[in-house]
Amino acid sequence: MERVVDISTDGLHLAVHRGFLVVSKDHQETGRIALDDIGAVIAHAHGLTWSNNLFVQLAERSVPVVICSSNHAPVTCLWPLAGHYMQGARMRAQANAAKPLKKQLWQKIVMAKITMQGLVLESTGAEAGAFSLLARKVRSGDPDNVEAQAARRYWQALMGPDFRRDSNSGDLNALLNYGYTVLRAVISRAICSAGLHPTLGIFHSNRANAFALADDLMEPYRPLVDRMVRNMADMGKAHVDAEAKRQLAGIATLDLDTNEGVSPLSVQAGRFVYSVASAFETGNITLDLPRAPSKMALAMLGRNEAVLEKNQE
Repeated sequence: MERVVDISTDGLHLAVHRGFLVVSKDHQETGRIALDDIGAVIAHAHGLTWSNNLFVQLAERSVPVVICSSNHAPVTCLWPLAGHYMQGARMRAQANAAKPLKKQLWQKIVMAKITMQGLVLESTGAEAGAFSLLARKVRSGDPDNVEAQAARRYWQALMGPDFRRDSNSGDLNALLNYGYTVLRAVISRAICSAGLHPTLGIFHSNRANAFALADDLMEPYRPLVDRMVRNMADMGKAHVDAEAKRQLAGIATLDLDTNEGVSPLSVQAGRFVYSVASAFETGNITLDLPRAPSKMALAMLGRNEAVLEKNQE
């Protein structure tokens, strides 16, 4: 199982030795993990040092390295130059994709996101009937910005009337930032493996955004992070600490139902991104979009076992 490795302790040195990422502090090894088990590396800490050979070997395995600022939002990503044997052809198809194709792709993505938002709200007991209607109202390219209409209803229904989504704020917003960073890393790995480029987006087009395609393709998965953070808030957790990071990184291993059986989110995301790559090449839009877990599975997201056991006593 590919793991998201979070580096959050200051003053560490990261190197590679015999196929392992080795973490050291003051010349003493503190941990190691096989490179082949890594799906992404996320770095938050100050004073990190890295060996060049580690970057080379991570790149050879198409593993992105995401570097974050103090609010846990990503500021840069180290991206492999070659990730798939058809990379050149697929990137050309991606860059030359016609606007009608991209608008139709965005329509499918927004519909999937709003549908997932509704199912997440249903799992909390909130009224969510309007979300299936909103999803059906999305037109090619979402010119009516139904995505924003849904968001205005969604956040207050999920997090309470006083909540405001602000990526520069702390508390629950910082937890959301970190969860989305994990998603970006997972989707970025899938994008590289599919031979696409993360900067060439479908809808997001800010020239300063190196994650434009990753930000597009992670949209249907965001509500899963939101539900996890809501559960963590219900347990009184409102800060990004080591335990919160561990729980949020676990989103990559969440089991999702697919046409090919149950798969971890990281595996299903790979198939979704591959279906997008195929759409760029063929013009045939048949997307392998994520399906929501059961209400019970959603209610369990982010709840640590100790708390669950206590509640069951």
